[in-house]
Amino acid sequence: GKMFSSGGFAGVIERIFLRGWGRIIFVAGGPFGLHSDVMERADLLLSLSAMTLPHELARLFLAEQVYRALTIIRGEPYSH
Repeated sequence: GKMFSSGGFAGVIERIFLRGWGRIIFVAGGPFGLHSDVMERADLLLSLSAMTLPHELARLFLAEQVYRALTIIRGEPYSH
């Protein structure tokens, strides 16, 4: 997947909002990853880290990054 800085990820989220897409769906693979059919349907394959993360920790990490992206988009101080 593609890796982003926090600001770069915020830009991706913002572009999705500006396109008027109704929703964003994130799918975190389990301990054995995702089936190739799921990956082929994805608009973006996101890499959270070059390191291996347990899938439970990856979901927590992703939730924090989405929150951080939204604060960046809104110009809130959390992103500093």
